[in-house]
Amino acid sequence: MEQKKFDINSLIGFILLGAIGMYWIYTNQPTPEELEKATTERIQDSINKVQKEAFIPLAETQKTIEVVSDSIKLLTAQNDLGSFANSAAISSETTTVIENELLKLTIANKGGQIKEAYLKNYNTYDSLPVRLIQKENSLFNINFGTTGNRILNTKDLNFEPSLTQNGDNQVLSMKLKVDGGKYLEYRYEIKPNDYMVDFTVRSQGLGTVFNTSHPVSLEWDLTGYRNEKSIKSENMYSWYYYKKDGDVTYLSQDDDENEKEVNWVAYKQHFFSSILMTDKPFKSANLVSENLYKNSETDSVFTKIFKLKAPLELSDGELDYAMNWYYGPTDYSTLKAYEGTNLDEVADMGWGIFGWINKYIFIHLFKFLSSFTLNFGLIIILMTIAVRIIMSPLVYKSYLSSAKMKVIRPEMEVINKKFPGKENAMKRQQETMAVQRKAGVSMLSGCIPALLQMPVFFALFRFFPSNIDLRQKSFLWADDLSSYDNIFNLGFEIPFYGSHVSLFPILASVAIFFYMKMNQSQQANMQPPAQEGMPDMQKMMKMMIYFSPIMMLFFFNQYASSLSLYYFVSNLLTIAIMLVIKNYVIDEKKILAQIEENKKKAPKKKSKFREKMDSAMKQAQAQQEANKKGKK
Repeated sequence: MEQKKFDINSLIGFILLGAIGMYWIYTNQPTPEELEKATTERIQDSINKVQKEAFIPLAETQKTIEVVSDSIKLLTAQNDLGSFANSAAISSETTTVIENELLKLTIANKGGQIKEAYLKNYNTYDSLPVRLIQKENSLFNINFGTTGNRILNTKDLNFEPSLTQNGDNQVLSMKLKVDGGKYLEYRYEIKPNDYMVDFTVRSQGLGTVFNTSHPVSLEWDLTGYRNEKSIKSENMYSWYYYKKDGDVTYLSQDDDENEKEVNWVAYKQHFFSSILMTDKPFKSANLVSENLYKNSETDSVFTKIFKLKAPLELSDGELDYAMNWYYGPTDYSTLKAYEGTNLDEVADMGWGIFGWINKYIFIHLFKFLSSFTLNFGLIIILMTIAVRIIMSPLVYKSYLSSAKMKVIRPEMEVINKKFPGKENAMKRQQETMAVQRKAGVSMLSGCIPALLQMPVFFALFRFFPSNIDLRQKSFLWADDLSSYDNIFNLGFEIPFYGSHVSLFPILASVAIFFYMKMNQSQQANMQPPAQEGMPDMQKMMKMMIYFSPIMMLFFFNQYASSLSLYYFVSNLLTIAIMLVIKNYVIDEKKILAQIEENKKKAPKKKSKFREKMDSAMKQAQAQQEANKKGKK
């Protein structure tokens, strides 16, 4: 018989079959958990067989099983955790509580981290306790490498607690132990009547355990639960603040940044903040703010996700960081008490002059009025009266300027007729300014009082929504002055308005309508007569009379009712002050007589600014006339 020749195709087929067989064996090999289970079952079968043959008592058999099972767990822990295998023997389900009159913290063995931060003096909008940390919404973890080439996370390891007293302070030491007296420690110390908790992260003898080629990094994540009636407003005032290089700044609503030399980070949830401070600044830090609230005010339980990730430096191979936790109200006075930290900027009283007015005037005025233990709605009304009385001289100045402009208006109309058209605009402007100068009238004298009132407007726009003293305080039909006053639920959503009707914004809108209607004649006097080619300012003002109240109605419907209450009362008082000034203070006959006297007097020496202005206008007029001649 003829012998078959070697077939290369057959060889390739056998190789492929072998490879498939090896892959099947590899993919179907048991996992470590299945091996452990099989080992335990084989041991159990052996014990059952021996027990059956030797009649060993059941209790002793059970002890044998437990010993063997513990041995398997220890071997597994040593394989997975190396030097930190001892943590597997500590219960991961127990917790320890430290508390004072204001704050209660529950710290879990597993991870050694805070599992609940409960503020004792505050409730949510639905009358539940305010818990800034609860139900796994927070994670604190330190990631590190070991010399055994393992990457471990403290969130997965079990710490051993030890609760002691340091005078009036409660001290909780959570230690992640290693053989030979070595450990990683989280130390919490809570003082009486204080929202600030001392927190230390340090290691002892772990210089030979840490793998310095793998960076040690700290992670702190928090998902903010909704606490307020209006989640839209709460989300609007929830921000990620942080201090770097001595300056306080913040992230946008959806943002992430890599910063250097970070001293602290603050997760602000409108009226409450969770803050982590460190005496030794983080050399670098990754900061993340993620906005969870998108549309409806009722379909979300959460506001934002805040994240921090920062490498920790080893000193002689050890960790040693003195830190602080703050879980408490975002109250300016409370945060200001921690001197040298700049934490008060988290309360956000406004920037520049607006913040200055709030910090040095309105906060003290509000506290003074609050000392009389009145209803907070009445305090807002009294505060509004005080502000309007202080601002009334500016209203008088504006009204006086308007009256003067009204008296010289006929002369200005004559000038418009004498110098019509665009080609005479410069000459017309010069003549108008000459008339105003002789009469002792200035356009700026009417504008400046209005401009001086703007900082107060914007300062209070920040003050009332950020004032925690107004939170859940009622007045008339408003059950919470820090939120909107809901008098009717629509059952559907109106874009930019909401799904409810608030009464205070309606009253404020009506008041501002009548104020602007009354103010229209005054402002009309301030404007020069309509000129050819120029927009008619009076028509624009008439449009604003209707546009502004509608804008306020929509804009303030979901804002703090305290703010709408202030604007309502403020506009009513301004109307009353204007009526008094118009009917009992301003005398147009006396103003006319004064203007005539001013005209008779020798012209005042021009200021340098006025001389420059006149010179510039003359040059422009000369150029304009030269251009006309050139065209001819």
